Amino acid sequence: MSDAVGGCTRPRTPVTEAEVEALVHGICFKTGPPRRLGVEVEWLVHEASAPRLPVAPERLEAVYAALRTVPLRSALTVEPGGQLELSSLPAPSLTECVDAVSADLDAVRAVLREDGLALVGLGHDPWQPTPRRFLRQPRYDAMEACLDRTGPAGRFMMCTSASVQVCLDAGHEEPGPLGHVRRWWLAHHLGAVLLAAFANSPLAGDRPTGWRSTRQLRWTQIGTGRAGGPPLDSDPRAAWTRHVLDSPVMCVRREAGPWEVPEDLTFREWTRGRTPRPPTREDLDYHLTTLFPPVRPRGHLELRMIDAQPGEDGWIVPLAVTAALFDDPEATETAYRAVKPLAERTLGLPAPHNPLYQDAARLALTDPELREAATTCFTAALAALPRIGAAPAITEAVAGYLERYVLRGRCPADDLLEMPDGASRGPYGRETRT
Repeated sequence: MSDAVGGCTRPRTPVTEAEVEALVHGICFKTGPPRRLGVEVEWLVHEASAPRLPVAPERLEAVYAALRTVPLRSALTVEPGGQLELSSLPAPSLTECVDAVSADLDAVRAVLREDGLALVGLGHDPWQPTPRRFLRQPRYDAMEACLDRTGPAGRFMMCTSASVQVCLDAGHEEPGPLGHVRRWWLAHHLGAVLLAAFANSPLAGDRPTGWRSTRQLRWTQIGTGRAGGPPLDSDPRAAWTRHVLDSPVMCVRREAGPWEVPEDLTFREWTRGRTPRPPTREDLDYHLTTLFPPVRPRGHLELRMIDAQPGEDGWIVPLAVTAALFDDPEATETAYRAVKPLAERTLGLPAPHNPLYQDAARLALTDPELREAATTCFTAALAALPRIGAAPAITEAVAGYLERYVLRGRCPADDLLEMPDGASRGPYGRETRT
């Protein structure tokens, strides 16, 4: 959501429907041997001593101004509700990615600590009954107006959610376990297992919602046009290109004044009707950042279904498990076989608007099939981590998670549901290291 495409730019050369098809088809999957890995970690920012109390906007402004003076290797951005995000540079190995982001997080926490603030790893704010928007910019004004048409879920998504997003190379052009067609399919079906295993947002307004990932529930409620994926077929490029063209335009940017928020205008229709003005390449680039499927192709694959995790280093486990299952051929084949039976539960419907994703978000690993698939996948990932050069501490963290949660059919949401005072106690109220 924090993709920085900048503000409105002066209109440039209009693009035709055919040009858009060619552009999207050419940039969505950049194939080659999987070599690089990235992660985007989002955090809620709370009062360290009283996390239930909202942080005053003035304090957030001051601390974010201070953070912008800190040299970081990751890109630091702020989400509409004041959440903080660090986006790593592409790294050549899992260990290098973990080391770089960990160092940046240490620096960020030091600044926050001076002002009595803390990063909190929860997929959805459990306490605030109504969303409070921090950023007041034309982009987010337009986004709010657009998402309001489908109900209140959009504002909650913008202002009270946080995630761990794992970025992977698209894979080889050729078929096989590391081919881009297989990785695209695997990302969607393994995504349901990752969603279930790392569900960490069972509360809203200080009450259980009935979903272990309320964050994923909010995304689903936004609707298929904005937060849905394309149908899975044998040609991911063509499927994604059609999806981009047939998805609704969120807004038409302007140099001054509020941005226009059209209703029921797809990008395809915009290229044909060319009103309220002809779309440009810059408009297409911006449109791509307003689509939020669980797996987004941006040249690489961006997996967006994982809730933010508890503890200082909880984010490392989903990053490590995902990297191992996608970049080690043996683990990839094991994961593919483990999740293949789950495909029937999608009923052929795109994620996340299908029964498989809904069960993963609501039931997590209490679902027997998801628990079995998660056990197989985490065990395969654990065996693969030394083969991909993971540091011993990373392997130990994954082994601990497998024992604490997966083998017991649990996820972090279950810890929250069992705490008398919700997320204000246990690993959510104090800093821990894996």
